[in-house]
Amino acid sequence: MALARVVEFEGVDSERIAQMRQEMEGGERPADIPATELMVLHDPESSKSLAIVLFDNEEDYAKGHAALDAMPASDTPGQRTSVTKYDVAIRMAD
Repeated sequence: MALARVVEFEGVDSERIAQMRQEMEGGERPADIPATELMVLHDPESSKSLAIVLFDNEEDYAKGHAALDAMPASDTPGQRTSVTKYDVAIRMAD
């Protein structure tokens, strides 16, 4: 079963989101984060953001979680307020 790492952030402005988008589009996926998908949701009015990272299995989740948890605060969208692990119960895409 796929797993999701969902992280909530505060203090995220639109400039930081644009900067992250540019960095991600121009870079390679980190080898120590074996994610299958990344989605970042942003509410510019409240300066809040959710990062949802999907993994295929527990082993990949554990490896990715350790790498993401060790990430310097300057590399994150804003201030982390929570990190939660979820089972991906339903997933649909075009």
